[in-house]
Amino acid sequence: MEGFIRFLSEFVFWYPLMMSLLWIAGSSLFFKYREKEEVIDFEHIDWPLISILVPCFNEEETIEETIKNLTRIYYPKKEIIVVNDGSKDDTFKILRKLAKQHQDLKVIDCQENRGKANALIIATHASNAEYLVCVDSDALLDPYAAHYLVYHFLHKGERLGAVTGNPRIRNRDTLISRLQIVEYASIIGAIKRTQRILGKIMTVSGVVVAFRKKALIDVGLWDRDMITEDISVSWKLQQRFWDIRYEPRALCWMLVPETIKGIWKQRIRWAQGGQEVMMRYWRILLNWKQRRIWPVYLEQWASLIWSFSWVFVTLYYLLSASSIQQFFIWITFSSFSLVFMSLIQLWVSIRTDSKYDNILMYYLWAAWYPAIYWLLNTVIVMFALPKAIKSRLNGGYATWVSPDRGNRKVG
Repeated sequence: MEGFIRFLSEFVFWYPLMMSLLWIAGSSLFFKYREKEEVIDFEHIDWPLISILVPCFNEEETIEETIKNLTRIYYPKKEIIVVNDGSKDDTFKILRKLAKQHQDLKVIDCQENRGKANALIIATHASNAEYLVCVDSDALLDPYAAHYLVYHFLHKGERLGAVTGNPRIRNRDTLISRLQIVEYASIIGAIKRTQRILGKIMTVSGVVVAFRKKALIDVGLWDRDMITEDISVSWKLQQRFWDIRYEPRALCWMLVPETIKGIWKQRIRWAQGGQEVMMRYWRILLNWKQRRIWPVYLEQWASLIWSFSWVFVTLYYLLSASSIQQFFIWITFSSFSLVFMSLIQLWVSIRTDSKYDNILMYYLWAAWYPAIYWLLNTVIVMFALPKAIKSRLNGGYATWVSPDRGNRKVG
């Protein structure tokens, strides 16, 4: 037993440190070699028609702001398709008013909530364009975000299936929202850059992503029974050898939860979605042709195992009277090492993303981040696992609810 505990303790200690080093190295390589400033002459490109798809459910507080923003972006040829997925508030009433004001806006009203994936499928069937830009109903696109996304399809080859953008946070007045500014730079941005270096991406950002319609049709569009349609469709595309790219200049300003309850619900959903994908696509490990996505898949399982291992080792030391001194030595050393490496990762990542968003000032909040994030994430992963198993057994439509949008102030 002692040998097993020692092995788990070493795994709990070394895994986050090694992953942090990997993310630092991967994001730095991406920034140096793939994130060079490429001057695009927007005026002298014959931009194709795009369809901007906006699924929404109970979004009366945000939908008008989002639609007005989309009508004002600089992209020359666009249609906006909004699907009201059985909203119980005044969302459809607002959309109907907006449709009379904007000729490029189409509104589809669904009487029953069937989930975000189903709404996106309906919008895709109604679209006239080959390139689809999916945007959340609380998001504000940068004026040139669509240009940067579509540019990849025009110059990166026919096997490019999707381009994911760079979500930025606009409500920045609370501790929770400021911690998420740090997170989006240090974790999400760094991971996407690193995964792109490895050649595969775990998930596109559902808040802002562009697809080639032909690629979506090839994989059967989105899965209606998956709680996170963005993770699922990413794996479907890459299993069929469609490429996914990351475009950090395609900025999208979004709202994030500002309450513990709101962030708990959001992260449970994310964790459950990732675990559902892990359960559905395990057969990729049996297919040599899928070997380039193995590291991304195995890292997800390693992260899940780490969470349970951390809890098990902590409880073992706490409940073992003879090991209480050893526990305090272990937890002190592990915590110091983790926080130290996290602060390095945070600094590198924030310096990288400060090119697009003035977030250097939020590094002062980074000291809170490692302890809060790792502890909360561990508990979330454990609570999400039974939900993911139940979802895979039951199936059916993965319906949704409007999340906590926080305080609507632009940063």
